[in-house]
Amino acid sequence: MPPVLSVEKLVKQYPSLLALDGVSLAIEPGEIFALLGPNGAGKTTLIGAVCGMVKKTSGRICLFGVDLDRDPLAPRYDVGLVPQEINFDPFFTARETLEIQLGYYGRPANRARIDEVLAALSLGSKADVPTRALSGGMKRRLLIAKALVHRPKLVFLDEPTAGVDVELRRDLWSYVRKLRAEGTTVVLTTHYLEEAEQLADRVAIIDHGRLLVVEEKNALMRRLGERRLEVRFKAPVALPAGVAGALAADGRSFSFVEAAGTAQAAEVLAALFAAKLPIDDVSMVPASLEDVLLKVLAADRSLSPQRRGEGQGEGPP
Repeated sequence: MPPVLSVEKLVKQYPSLLALDGVSLAIEPGEIFALLGPNGAGKTTLIGAVCGMVKKTSGRICLFGVDLDRDPLAPRYDVGLVPQEINFDPFFTARETLEIQLGYYGRPANRARIDEVLAALSLGSKADVPTRALSGGMKRRLLIAKALVHRPKLVFLDEPTAGVDVELRRDLWSYVRKLRAEGTTVVLTTHYLEEAEQLADRVAIIDHGRLLVVEEKNALMRRLGERRLEVRFKAPVALPAGVAGALAADGRSFSFVEAAGTAQAAEVLAALFAAKLPIDDVSMVPASLEDVLLKVLAADRSLSPQRRGEGQGEGPP
């Protein structure tokens, strides 16, 4: 089975900005793929090129095994997009908005499907309310419903929970997992890295239009993540010989960072207990995807900071 999405040496050059710099990746059926990076990294430009909103400069894009240069229309009927911006007519109701969306994608009227999506996103009571009367969170839910109502095989969620409440965020996490279980492939961009950490199977990190990392999430976390062991003592102590870590100047607290190639935190803690030190409290701060992202970005920028201008946007859509 071919990848759901295959991108090869994709370039988007604006007059004064290289927004995509030879991006290549493949996304497999049924996975949740997180595309991460700072503002202006190229995430939305990449999504726009796949969805037909950005004209690529060069490179190849295949959807479901079909080269978009040969057939730019048919494969995109099986793609859904949740954009960052609210983009529906304020004078239609939520139900009418979804009816129109089905028509856009060449699907027949399907009231049962519309009711199903409205219920899944807690919009059932708002089905016949004009969209201009919806709250910000409800409008965001309707954007997600629009992207899903035609049963796409591939869905792009571009900052889907930006500025929304915790309840919607949790509901969306649950619904994304349901989509994956049903075989839908999901590409997620988010600045809430907890979302990517909870949901993603694989992670790509992009900066200034260049892919820096594409890796299975758990493998990436093991390779670059750092866990921190924190220990407090009831009285000042001296560390036993051979124990790695840092003891505070007052001898009452100790920290150890576990990373690839170091001792295990459990081994260090066992050595402290074996030495019968007066341990008062132990805590473990887990590795986070945010720390990994910052480490990857810092390492790349330290190699050749002069090759790219800082703080530039992605350019026009």
